[in-house]
Amino acid sequence: MLWARNLNAGAKPGRIATPRERSAMADQATAAFLGLAIGDALGATVEFMTPREIRQEFGVHCEIVGGGWLRLKPGQVTDDTTMSLALGEAILAEGRVDARAAAEAFDAWMRAKPVDIGNTVRRNLITYRKTGNPEAPASEHDAGNGAAMRILPVALATLGQGREVLATACRAQGHVTHHNILSDAACIALAGMVQDFVRGKSVEDVERANAAPLVAVHPVFDYTVKPRDNPSGFVVETIQAVLQALFATETFEDCVVDVVNRGGDADTTGAIAGMLAGARYGLDAIPVRWLRRLDRGVAESCRLQAEALLTLSAKGPAPERIRGD
Repeated sequence: MLWARNLNAGAKPGRIATPRERSAMADQATAAFLGLAIGDALGATVEFMTPREIRQEFGVHCEIVGGGWLRLKPGQVTDDTTMSLALGEAILAEGRVDARAAAEAFDAWMRAKPVDIGNTVRRNLITYRKTGNPEAPASEHDAGNGAAMRILPVALATLGQGREVLATACRAQGHVTHHNILSDAACIALAGMVQDFVRGKSVEDVERANAAPLVAVHPVFDYTVKPRDNPSGFVVETIQAVLQALFATETFEDCVVDVVNRGGDADTTGAIAGMLAGARYGLDAIPVRWLRRLDRGVAESCRLQAEALLTLSAKGPAPERIRGD
């Protein structure tokens, strides 16, 4: 079942993008990074609230006001954005997606005492400190959304380099903290969606090429069965809520507002939905009032990383650019 509607197609695969197409891709990539941060900042206010509690307190939550259980300042972001930026810095420093560099970046991020950190992330980074192995042990219990929420830098750094390269890179960064088949599948699908949107593919094509195969291989991800309200940190519930919001709306704002008002792990669903909606609709679709509220330093870092990661991707695939240990 396709929930999608048409968008104009952009650069065609198999040829070098023109300067105009490259500019369009830079716009979509920047919007994806800013969208991630905006969805994070908006959703953090209502994280762990139920839809009913949100309605009682806000009616419809649609403004970046801070607060929430973390008592954030308006425009402040959580681990979804800061881990993504840490990963992006590691990729740019190495010139490739590198598991050990990612592990070191995440460890430094944790030592800096972030405003929030997931239990699985904390546990497996502590294990990394003890063992020096950047790949956490495989575990059926590590199917949280912590690897999926930070997948954007990988998607941008490997743009145009093929799905095998993308999948390898997704696993390299994901397995640092989440070595789990459902987490892997979600990361690869999300990164593929980002890349296809950035390349200007229609939303129907994006759904057909990424969401449909995800559900076909792992039916537990089926997002067409019933509304996923109050999604937990379980990656399946996260993806269901995000895809329902993405495919049932037609603007950036409607998508992000839809998903965060479902409550639950709203900073992460907001971040992932904002990432996808940004890549789909572009910069001009992001409400100015939200951009103005976003922390200025975070916004600037998002813009700079989006451009730098796209530049890295233009160098093309090379075996040494994606490395696990």
